[in-house]
Amino acid sequence: MEIVTVPCLADNYAFLVHDTATGATAVIDVPDETPVEAELSRRGWNLTDILITHHHADHIDGVEALRQAAVAQVTGARADAHRLPRLDRAVAGGDSFRLGQAEVRVIEVPGHTVGHVAYHIPAANAVFTADSLMALGCGRLFEGTPAQMWESLCRLAALPPGTLVCSGHEYTSANARFALTIEPANPDLAARAERVAAARREGRPTVPSTLAEELATNPFLRAGLPSVKAALGMAGAPDVEVFAEIRRRKDRF
Repeated sequence: MEIVTVPCLADNYAFLVHDTATGATAVIDVPDETPVEAELSRRGWNLTDILITHHHADHIDGVEALRQAAVAQVTGARADAHRLPRLDRAVAGGDSFRLGQAEVRVIEVPGHTVGHVAYHIPAANAVFTADSLMALGCGRLFEGTPAQMWESLCRLAALPPGTLVCSGHEYTSANARFALTIEPANPDLAARAERVAAARREGRPTVPSTLAEELATNPFLRAGLPSVKAALGMAGAPDVEVFAEIRRRKDRF
């Protein structure tokens, strides 16, 4: 399986996943069809699938144009079908389907929106999380609750540590600055912040990351750690309350 990160709009990412054995190719989210079409053309790939993570315009605005340009099946959350482009395949958490020879597993990740889903492709060693788990962050809680997002993050955190986390935005620099206010003495975080800064100076994406990196540095995944609770003056507090406090601080950052 090949994965290609496609920059779109000002700070969005789409992802192409290509099964080299069968030629099947999926795009995960389509903020803008133009760069996706250009990358497909450059590689000589024919699009077979469009996978939608959630209903926000900056993730779906190019879907219809891309559907018209390719014979591609559109997949999205059954719970959000009323506010997504027309779906050929409606899915829910626990469902799976095939992309060429590869299995795609659907994970429900409400929080940013209530109908958000992620797509885990074990054969590609990758999970496509959009605005749920992000590089050094997580999405704002526009519709869901802290409890929902915390449960979603825990579900993603249970995947193999080497899993690539393909998230939907280039927010990592700002997320790193915030993360350092939570754990200023975390050496893994300090080193990652330097790598992120260097990548951005050179115009390179900071996405995807690995789940291992996120577990070591992402404050939203680390809300259950005693050291993080102590740093926030919340020793002994329930994990979800600590997560909620970190999310509140990020919203004000």
